[in-house]
Amino acid sequence: MSVNIPEKYADRLVSMMQLDEDAIHFFWSPKDNVTIQLAAKFFPENVKDPLDYIRESGMVDEQSLPVFDVFCAKIESGILMGIETNSAGTDVSVKLPGSDDFVMCHLYALFLRDEDNKITDIHFNLRQYSLKEQFDRDVLTYFTSDKNPKLYSRRCANTIKANPDKNIAFIQFDVERFKLINETYGVDVGDELLQFINDSLAIVCTEEQPFCRLTADVFMIVTTFETQDDLVAFIHKMESMLCGYKNMEYRLVFGVAVVDDRTVHTRRHGDNASLARQLIKGNALENIGFYNTNMKSKLQKKQAIEDDMHKALLNGEFVMYLQPKHSIKTGKIIGAEALARWQHPTKGMISPGDFIPVFEENGFILKLDTFIWEEACARIRSWIDNGIPPVPISVNVSREYLQTYDVVEKVTDLLTKYDVPIPLLELEITESIDGTGVEDVVKRMKDAGFTMLMDDFGSGYSSLNMLKTTQFDVLKIDRSFLSEFMESARGRKIIEHTISMSQDIGLDIIAEGVETIEQAEFLSECGCDSAQGFYYSKPIPVAEFDKRLVEVNMK
Repeated sequence: MSVNIPEKYADRLVSMMQLDEDAIHFFWSPKDNVTIQLAAKFFPENVKDPLDYIRESGMVDEQSLPVFDVFCAKIESGILMGIETNSAGTDVSVKLPGSDDFVMCHLYALFLRDEDNKITDIHFNLRQYSLKEQFDRDVLTYFTSDKNPKLYSRRCANTIKANPDKNIAFIQFDVERFKLINETYGVDVGDELLQFINDSLAIVCTEEQPFCRLTADVFMIVTTFETQDDLVAFIHKMESMLCGYKNMEYRLVFGVAVVDDRTVHTRRHGDNASLARQLIKGNALENIGFYNTNMKSKLQKKQAIEDDMHKALLNGEFVMYLQPKHSIKTGKIIGAEALARWQHPTKGMISPGDFIPVFEENGFILKLDTFIWEEACARIRSWIDNGIPPVPISVNVSREYLQTYDVVEKVTDLLTKYDVPIPLLELEITESIDGTGVEDVVKRMKDAGFTMLMDDFGSGYSSLNMLKTTQFDVLKIDRSFLSEFMESARGRKIIEHTISMSQDIGLDIIAEGVETIEQAEFLSECGCDSAQGFYYSKPIPVAEFDKRLVEVNMK
């Protein structure tokens, strides 16, 4: 093969030459922005960045673009930050010169690196798969997938055996609430996302980091590492490359099991990583969990809840409690918040902090939401029928319900069933950081006539910036916001101005977690007259609430 190579690159090219006559070869010096074509002409003259040109020219099939972008990101990171390997590769569907059709090819990059491990020169090799190679590729995929992971287990065992003096970790991850992705975008797009993750792992992981798609949306990687910080950095880097497929919003959840006993079967390490992954789910602040010996008891507790939840709903073990909302000035009850409680026949009262996160994760919260909504409507109807002046009951609407069902239709059907006026059932939504799609639902609810309450304002998710566009009617000041900011003069000023500013733009305020008379008096001085919390009452059974409602409001 004859090619005119500038003398300054000749030595570098010679060191990288592994030319395959059936492939397209090109050399790129990122520092000098020079691309040299070593075989068939693949670019116009004077192309500076071949990867950028390939992407923008339409050579890459649209379905292959996300994985190609991951490949490019890995090389760019190696150029700017350094890389520990001498090569990278990916499968990509491209149009070769002289063809109008996309064909599956393997794009391989061989690196030269400087003393800081930064990539200085790259030899690219683009070669179309033969029919036999395509078949072999499919066979390998089969034997390293969820259908038959035996070969993968063997690779994991070999990794442990080959690195007796190194730390080894099993990393298992999945796409949080993947079911919602299928429901939102369609099953085909969900499958495309999983294929993108699998193909991207082939780029992200080295040959010494075996990976596998275990089941459905669950993947696992085995890797050596120096320190835990290095391990976390690897996970974060991997996460950044695997998220953002076609601008979809999704979150990866990781469980990590560090190998401490090299004599046990690899399946045990994988199970431990799975425990850590399952228990970190639902944590809004962290998405990486490390296995420890206490996790098994936690998972058993979670499984016990899941085993009992359907029977509990059928047997009437879930009950509605009401927490009164009071006027600070008059002391009258002006409303109530409906809260779910679980009275287990043998275990007694199960804390909402134990079962609500489990229900939010597995989707059972949808049934619990519906149950509480109906209980609230029935209670309001009872007040009306018994001549008790009714007060509004606010019910929580979980984010899972917003993303899955038509809330407006479901709630209005219940109001019609019990003949309850719309103003007497208020809807609470937590304005969290992942608020995509909430605005449209809130608008529909408001258009239907519902009073909308933003729960947990000031908890860390909401911000003053969202106040300029919010469609909510009422802000519920979070108990932590109140208790923490009350401790200093500056904090009190923040509370005072938050209340004043909210009211100036037409928002009502309710303070949650009011526990002392000092807090109540301070809120009143700031112009907030609505409060709930233990100073007034803890959540109580409906019969006790009814009695208190009559005593307080009708005396």
